[in-house]
Amino acid sequence: MLTPLAKRAARLIESGLERIGDREDDAPVLDPYFGYASPDGLVLRGRVLTHLRRTTPDPQTSKWTNLRQMAKLFITDEVAGVTVTAGGHSAVSDAEGYVTLTLPHTGQPGWTQTPVTIDGQTDATPFPAFTPHPDAAHLVISDIDDTVIETGAHNLALNLWMTFTGSAATRQAHDDAVDLIDALAQDGRNPVFYVSSSPWNLHNFLDQLFTHEGVPKGPMFLRDLGVTEEGIGASHGTHKGRAIDTILAANPTLPAYLLGDSGQKDATVYRDAVLRHPGRILGVALREPAPGEGDDDQDAIAAIAAAGVPCFHAPSFVGARHHWGLP
Repeated sequence: MLTPLAKRAARLIESGLERIGDREDDAPVLDPYFGYASPDGLVLRGRVLTHLRRTTPDPQTSKWTNLRQMAKLFITDEVAGVTVTAGGHSAVSDAEGYVTLTLPHTGQPGWTQTPVTIDGQTDATPFPAFTPHPDAAHLVISDIDDTVIETGAHNLALNLWMTFTGSAATRQAHDDAVDLIDALAQDGRNPVFYVSSSPWNLHNFLDQLFTHEGVPKGPMFLRDLGVTEEGIGASHGTHKGRAIDTILAANPTLPAYLLGDSGQKDATVYRDAVLRHPGRILGVALREPAPGEGDDDQDAIAAIAAAGVPCFHAPSFVGARHHWGLP
């Protein structure tokens, strides 16, 4: 928890960063995120900004250029109080520019694009959303850093270096993670969701990276970096736990496989999810990016297994399906 003085200082810094490069004559634009289907309808998500910030993936680009491009992604100029409309439904952007629209189901499985407009503008922005196929058997919920993408998230210095000096063309995915998610997704039959403590600013970057590395596409639940009562954004465990709850509620008939790593307390987060949602979790797989696991991870892994959920943990995901009793 931040002290009142620390919160005030953090908000001043946040406000100052947001004004860097801002122009009064910029017309608001929409930054679409991947949406998803829920019992209430098709959930469209995005953000209203003064302008979009994008990186240019190029394996020949220098680390210095990558650093400058990545740093710009963290300086967003969000716009509050903007009304956006889609299919006769409207919503207003919040204090951080985020906007959510829930539309009636189209009945079309797979990915769809819904045009969304800002009131007073004529151009529409396509908002993508995924609806599970009627014959889906389960869903996949996966962490990103060190689970799917090589990051070094368990080592802060290494994590920051790889995040800011790499590009979507140079960062690499773990082949075993791609293979496991591919096998579980079954050519898009079963939906895949990603839960990460990475900020929403990296949504487009991660999409580019996933496309380049052949990682199955799926709605992402990333984290807001705004100043809250908990500090800078919600805590790692709180954010991931809430996201898992939201995904399971959006897919009430589908059980889930959880993929993570032992470097960021995913074992504890997944243990709590198993206990909150008895019978909904089919299996857990945890990559061990560093040798062995700590006492907290050992206790959490034991609790997951004691709840009757097979928990695979190893330096690689090879063998996870066999551990779960899958072909």
